[in-house]
Amino acid sequence: MGKPGKLALPSHESTIGKFLTQSGTFKDGDLLVNKDGLRIVSQSEEGEAPPIEPLDHNQLSLDDLDAIKVIGKGSSGIVQLVRHKWTGQFFALKVIQLNIQENIRRQIAQELKISLSTQCQYVVACCQCFYVNGVISIVLEYMDGGSLSDFLKTVKTIPEPYLAAICKQVLKGLMYLHHEKRIIHRDLKPSNILINHMGEVKISDFGVSAIIASSSAQRDTFTGTYNYMAPERISGQKHGYMSDIWSLGLVILELATGEFPYPRRESFYELLEAVVEHPPPSASADQFTEEFCSFVSACLQKKASDRSSAQILLNHPFLSMYDDLNIDLASYFTTAGSPLATFNTSNYKQLLSLSLFHPFCHRHMLVPFFMIPIDEPFKGTLHSCFHRQPVR
Repeated sequence: MGKPGKLALPSHESTIGKFLTQSGTFKDGDLLVNKDGLRIVSQSEEGEAPPIEPLDHNQLSLDDLDAIKVIGKGSSGIVQLVRHKWTGQFFALKVIQLNIQENIRRQIAQELKISLSTQCQYVVACCQCFYVNGVISIVLEYMDGGSLSDFLKTVKTIPEPYLAAICKQVLKGLMYLHHEKRIIHRDLKPSNILINHMGEVKISDFGVSAIIASSSAQRDTFTGTYNYMAPERISGQKHGYMSDIWSLGLVILELATGEFPYPRRESFYELLEAVVEHPPPSASADQFTEEFCSFVSACLQKKASDRSSAQILLNHPFLSMYDDLNIDLASYFTTAGSPLATFNTSNYKQLLSLSLFHPFCHRHMLVPFFMIPIDEPFKGTLHSCFHRQPVR
């Protein structure tokens, strides 16, 4: 095995002084992040923000992580595949330079607040966050199958039985966000839905999400990926949870057909006009079952109040019609896809012994995913399979 790479941290301090405390902690509203981790400060605390308690030997730190490879790039940073030195656990590390536009910085802060507050098996877990030398580093659960966008490039289209199984998990994630956390995702699309070799499907990327005050409240800000925006959002009207349902309808139809539901337009503005003015896309009755067509229609209604909620959609006949087939998403994802990280069997015994006794593994209640008999060959990929305790 080659020498582990270094984490992508710059050697200079970025010019973001107005967001720093005297101790060098990044502060955005009630959000505090430094080399020791992340903390949300209550409104009752006054004056200079109290320091974040230093990490002890049981907690995750940047020094514990070795970079393996870059697995994603964006305008404000990169995503690296990293490995915990002691447990062999893989994580995704989102590394973001903070000498960026203020609106992007606020999106990052919003993502951190939401990620910290969500604990759901259908939402990608945020394990920890650090601020060092002008860089925010977010440690995320690693999903080794990539996104549904990546997967679709390989398989071209996804058959209905697998779509039903995928949709169940996405809807459970949306129901958690909408009903338990009162969060509108606002950027649901294939590239923000991640998969792994265990057949799990999880919602990610909360940079443009919104928390609303009550179940009946709505938002009127214009942010997110335009292609998947609901008509009311493009029109600048107030919007609520049903805007996510519209996006889900487009996502499912795209996965089924292999193409974005709206035809290519000459310009970006023609696409927006088509979403607002033209009839919504629909599934062809010649190609798909009546149940699938009905499900898509329940999502893609021009009027938000005519769309079905995540809770209602979970009881739609389309999601149960293939139950007797015992659909195996784990096999489907690993057979058709190409996971980014595979297990190195030569290090199996070493990783097993380290993971069982290292305090980090016990503190975070990691389930050693490689705890199988030594004489039994391991096939598959590593996965961040654990129950997360709240960050203190």
